[in-house]
Amino acid sequence: MYSILAVIIVLALAVIWLFNMPVFGRAPEGARLERLKKLSNFKADGTLDNLSPTPMKPDSVSYWDMIVGMIKGNENSSPKKALPHMVPDFSATTKTKLIWFGHSSYFLQIDGIKVLVDPVFSKRPSPLSFIGTGSYAGTDFVKAEDFPELDIILITHDHYDHMDYQSILKLKDKTRLFITSLGAGAHLEHWGIPAGKIVELAWGEETIAHGLKFIAAPARHFTGRLFTRNQTLWSAFILQGTKHKLYLGGDSGYDTHFKKTGAQHGPFDLAILECGQYNSYWPLIHMFPEQTVQAAKDLNAKVLLPVHWAKFSLAMHSWNEPAIRVTKQAKLEQFKITTPLLGELVVLDEHYPSEEWWLD
Repeated sequence: MYSILAVIIVLALAVIWLFNMPVFGRAPEGARLERLKKLSNFKADGTLDNLSPTPMKPDSVSYWDMIVGMIKGNENSSPKKALPHMVPDFSATTKTKLIWFGHSSYFLQIDGIKVLVDPVFSKRPSPLSFIGTGSYAGTDFVKAEDFPELDIILITHDHYDHMDYQSILKLKDKTRLFITSLGAGAHLEHWGIPAGKIVELAWGEETIAHGLKFIAAPARHFTGRLFTRNQTLWSAFILQGTKHKLYLGGDSGYDTHFKKTGAQHGPFDLAILECGQYNSYWPLIHMFPEQTVQAAKDLNAKVLLPVHWAKFSLAMHSWNEPAIRVTKQAKLEQFKITTPLLGELVVLDEHYPSEEWWLD
């Protein structure tokens, strides 16, 4: 009897310890929570809503359907060989340049200011290093330690494939400022980043940082690092420099917010939009590739860069299906698209790589 009780106590303590690990972050409280409560999409249960009704799945789909689909898998969900890449060029420039590292992590230099977006350089987008899908072979060509001193890290929302605890720990002391969606700063503070180095924005709010203007814009998605979802906000960000204006999309299902943002803030020189990890089982929280092209058109963007693919398999489609579908649709729509190799330089107004390297 006592031995069973001891086992139960040990297990309970282990669970408490596990769920209090730093990687899970902290829920907003205090002044941060009061700011959230003033938002029009804050609900009585303490969570945030999308602008349009956004169930996680259609009524016709069960969670059992999802589980079966995941178990069935796809033999082409990961590439058969290491993905090609180029050595990143972090050298200083007055031009607007971008380097994509796979999934949603990319480096920007605009007006000489160095910005890193959604840095995820761990092997798995997971709270535990041994759980979850691993990154593709060849995508570990850059590590958090490789980056120069950074002016800004921008984090669109708190999901593990966008807000990586280990990467942030390695980057926080070489970064002057963090910009993120309202509420997500609670995680950053819990990880040792001073409150004075964190700027949190709600939809429609803006800040000037090192001469660049950042505006948080609506997205159609969700957040959460443990059990309770939507305690922090999810956003796209508009980045305005002296010469160029960029739309940094984060994660979002398709909706009317793209058209509204385009009308209010467009045109954009470049729209960086998610194009991967979609499925008919969750059609409202991620875009299908054809919708990605339409979203870029809605935004009145000159060029589209599709991201959120080519590093992790978080859905059931083939690893290169997003690129195949989005480039096909862009050709049909005669819409300019850039598809750089991992690590390859994109220079606005000068160089937009378009090699279909995923077909090799």
